[in-house]
Amino acid sequence: MMLRGVRGATTVSQNTREDILDRTKELLRSIVDANSIHKDDVASIVFSCTRDLDAVFPAEAAREDGWTEVALECFSEMYVEGGLKQCIRILMHVNTEKSNAELNHIYIHGATSLRADLVNE
Repeated sequence: MMLRGVRGATTVSQNTREDILDRTKELLRSIVDANSIHKDDVASIVFSCTRDLDAVFPAEAAREDGWTEVALECFSEMYVEGGLKQCIRILMHVNTEKSNAELNHIYIHGATSLRADLVNE
């Protein structure tokens, strides 16, 4: 079994607690479903947000969804001029038998522009 990183990103339309938590839950659930991930196989989850999002920590969405025994951490995304705004990213560290090529990285809403090569629409 290997430790692998599964990535994903989404955007919100407003810097509100509700929007941030809803979109984070949607992204987290999508990553889990697309990769058949079990909570016991997750070592940690790193969340990052662009600097225009400060209404709530996105890790709170994971806690609300029952991720109470997994290490979670939130960071501020590095600011880059012209970068995508109102963006939440996830990096999930998973113990898995899957190869890197078999993992499904999830980019939804406005974040599809970050990795158009990985978006299946």
